Amino acid sequence: MKKSVSTLIASLMLAVVTAASAAPAKSDRQAKAAPTPLPPQQIILRHNLSGTPLDALATLALQFNDHEAKLKAGGGRIILEDVQGISDKARLPHLALFDQDDAMSMFDTRPRFRQLHQVMATGRERFDARMFYPQMIDAVDDLTGKMQALPLALSLPVLFFNKAAFAKAGLNVDKPPKTWWELQEAAGALREAGFKCPLTSSRFAWVHLENVAAQQGEPQVVKNGKLDQLALNNMVNVKHLALLTSWQKSLYFIYSGPGREGDDRFASGECAMLTGESSLYARLAKIPDFPLGIAALPHYDDVYVVREANVLPDGAALWVLAADKRPEQLVIARFITFLLKPEIQREWVRATGFLPMSPAAVQVLRESGANPVLLDRAERRLSMSKRDSARTRNGFGKSGIRTILNEEMEFVWGNQKPAKEALDTAVLRAAPVLAAPPTIQR
Repeated sequence: MKKSVSTLIASLMLAVVTAASAAPAKSDRQAKAAPTPLPPQQIILRHNLSGTPLDALATLALQFNDHEAKLKAGGGRIILEDVQGISDKARLPHLALFDQDDAMSMFDTRPRFRQLHQVMATGRERFDARMFYPQMIDAVDDLTGKMQALPLALSLPVLFFNKAAFAKAGLNVDKPPKTWWELQEAAGALREAGFKCPLTSSRFAWVHLENVAAQQGEPQVVKNGKLDQLALNNMVNVKHLALLTSWQKSLYFIYSGPGREGDDRFASGECAMLTGESSLYARLAKIPDFPLGIAALPHYDDVYVVREANVLPDGAALWVLAADKRPEQLVIARFITFLLKPEIQREWVRATGFLPMSPAAVQVLRESGANPVLLDRAERRLSMSKRDSARTRNGFGKSGIRTILNEEMEFVWGNQKPAKEALDTAVLRAAPVLAAPPTIQR
């Protein structure tokens, strides 16, 4: 009996030892069988931002990356790439936030792109154009009305003015110029008060050609038979450019360049007035003791059609470039969905001054205490129906046409061509650009 008990105890101990020694071996087999976690799908996003807008974009990228890191499989990671530090700009990134006017400086070429609505469909992410303001869609859609990019960093054209300069010139800071004729009077008063640069401008072609035409109900493009033809040589644009030429000769207007060169001249106090992008407000408002004033872009009140509020949103959009693989497009689609969240839009708009893309974004901005006057003004314009002005479409040479316009303007400022001849020449030069096929990836 004792022997049998001892044998039983020994057998039990052997079973325990055997099980204990076998357990690690089983765990090792399980570990070997478990799949290795995939590294995150990296998405390169090229930009040319600086200052607060760059900080805001970096913050959003970190938030998205943290969320993606929690996914069990297939997560992604947004990597920001500053164009200033790139030696080979022709190597295209997956994404790029840029104004088409800046394409050559961003890529040394005009890159092909993949339409955003197709990428969102591939990623099976909800993407309903009805969530956007009509004018935001109009800024980035194609001829069929489908969105080609995300209008993430757009602005409206406005008039900025230095209140201290106005006061010195005896001008009413509470009644900034509403028409171009009133602006002429203000520029004259500022000149007499000793200001060497009463007025300058940034993004001249957009502000003073495209938007002047839109305000007066003039189309940018018309049909000439079956072909599209640039129509910015209309009477209103010729009249406006001739007026600016006279201002230049009187030293009321100082041309700073075709891009954003005028921004720094106004921010430094050198120029008393600036026509430019509304988003500049976010930068100017942070300058200590800078007496900033902002008003609507002036218009002509002595023409048959006046639509002074019909200014055109424009600026940098988020474009999909070298994203040929499905996993890349899946991450990009999720990133777009992330950017469209109202609370994310609130952070972005408040930090950068760019336009809100949707009514939902405006609502959260109102709830967070944003400037109600600026919000109401932006919402009234962005809510207007699409294509109330026949603007040039993205993918059909808009940036190329602006390059032509800016080149012709140089002849005007150099007193080598009158306004009408320069605009007529631009129309002729733009014909092959409008006839060229879009640079879309098929």
